Amino acid sequence: MQAYVYGAWMAAATMLDSFADSDKAAVFREKASALQERFDGTFFDEALGTYVLALDGDKRPCRVRSSTAGHVLFTGLARQERVARLVETLMAPPSLSGWGIRTIPTTEVRYNPMSYHNGSVSPHDNALIAAGFARYGFRTEAARIFEGLTAASTYVDLRRLPELFCGFPRRPAQGPTFYPVACIPQAWAAAAPLFLLQSCLGLSFDPQAEQILFAEPTLPYDLDELLIRHMRVCGGEADILLRRSGRKVVVDVPHRTGNVRVLSLI
Repeated sequence: MQAYVYGAWMAAATMLDSFADSDKAAVFREKASALQERFDGTFFDEALGTYVLALDGDKRPCRVRSSTAGHVLFTGLARQERVARLVETLMAPPSLSGWGIRTIPTTEVRYNPMSYHNGSVSPHDNALIAAGFARYGFRTEAARIFEGLTAASTYVDLRRLPELFCGFPRRPAQGPTFYPVACIPQAWAAAAPLFLLQSCLGLSFDPQAEQILFAEPTLPYDLDELLIRHMRVCGGEADILLRRSGRKVVVDVPHRTGNVRVLSLI
């Protein structure tokens, strides 16, 4: 909750800047900065290596590891010095099932791989966490999440990811254990692969300059080549080919119309 309040205030400041209202923008940034300071001091637990799940009715920390820490990365609320530790905790075997990051890791008392909020894996949750990783430059880790969910989708009709699946560990030649009443399809699960792709590729747009930008693009280890057709910016359009070359991803433009430019930022 605090992460999304922080994100909203920072977004408000950005919008106010665009209207040349720097005084009001500064107010929102100050509110966001104060929240970040209070949140870090209250929620970060050095022993757990992450932010605690919540505070109880007496404002005491509920010392539970959970995937919600990834949302703190997603909106930028996490302080820079905490990020590497957070990523390490979320990518550790108790949290990372092999299909994705569990809502609650196996180390916690409340862990239940068949519980909706206490151990299952949700594609939309993982897409937001991966975006948080990418925000701070951890695109390789984001690509690992992408690979797990892509592999899970091969066991689903039409590769449509479900709302969630159970958090049992990934085993060779076996698919994920499906949650009996999960929605298939579901809107936020359907959007998850596209958001994961954007995070891994560092994909963004600059409409005023008519540019498509890729910042340190990364592909999952099981994907060597990707072709995106008919990507449009303003009046221009481009087909974009990304392919692995050693440890880097090369961006090529086999077809382009209009004034659109495609830039790869390394």
